[in-house]
Amino acid sequence: MTKLTDIMNERMALSFEVFPPKTEKGMENLPGTIEHLCKYQPDYISCTYGAGGGNVGANREVCQMIKNAGTTPVTHFTVIKNTKEGMKDQLQQYLNEGVDHVLALRGDIPLGETTTCGDFQYATDLVKFIRDEFGDKFEIAVAGSPEGHIACRSLESDIAVLKQKQDNGADYIMTQLCWDMEQFKYWLDAIYSAGVTMPVDVGVMPILDQAATINMALSRNGCVMDHELCKIISQNWLFPNPFAAKDAEGKPFDMFYDDKIKRFREAGIEYTIKQIDTYRSLGVNGIHLYALNKWKDVSEIIDRAGLKTLI
Repeated sequence: MTKLTDIMNERMALSFEVFPPKTEKGMENLPGTIEHLCKYQPDYISCTYGAGGGNVGANREVCQMIKNAGTTPVTHFTVIKNTKEGMKDQLQQYLNEGVDHVLALRGDIPLGETTTCGDFQYATDLVKFIRDEFGDKFEIAVAGSPEGHIACRSLESDIAVLKQKQDNGADYIMTQLCWDMEQFKYWLDAIYSAGVTMPVDVGVMPILDQAATINMALSRNGCVMDHELCKIISQNWLFPNPFAAKDAEGKPFDMFYDDKIKRFREAGIEYTIKQIDTYRSLGVNGIHLYALNKWKDVSEIIDRAGLKTLI
């Protein structure tokens, strides 16, 4: 096993996240995207996992694409709609296929439900289950929320849960979306004070689209959009709003639509680069870029940020 924690303890790691496309065309295009991303010699590429394993077959296929491209696949894995036996069988299948790195998550509660509809309710349980069943055969990543998970009663409670994940056998942290750098600094100091010693791999979402940015901040993560980000959105606001910027025929309502899209993308990329600069100055153990199954945007960010020098 390539121990990602060993890499993170020696230097800052670089990695990407992709997801299993829903269309056949998307699956056909993904190997090319992964190949382009691998030109930056990432330490790993993670792949998301649908609730209840709804797209587990596609997830496994993407993990093999990542392996074939010459880097380490990290599969996401949730407890949603999963039984103990089902999880054990799936995880063994991953091992049989040479995938021995996992991001252990609770996952999003299914719409209309109040529980995970499975044998476990928390990611802490999943971490312990993997360790108890498989020993050291998996390297386990867990999520960390610098602003606190929206389901947690307080930031302090969330940090206590993160420490419990470590105690149950987790190896390193992948952080959730965070644009509030002062909050991130506070959280970093707080987890260290709580006895968390796991490497911190920071998830970075490139700012490229207004509606997507607002949606990601408020629909699932409950995270703050700082003044600079709000200013970028306001200065390039698509009328009447980013979620209804075009009519039924696809024609923009805003006469400056194309110019605003271009300006927002440029300002968003610059914002993302400055954010990466701040993370690097704090000495984080890794930068994990959400590639959104595209390679051109993240390639531009990497090149302009100087994250990787191609020799």
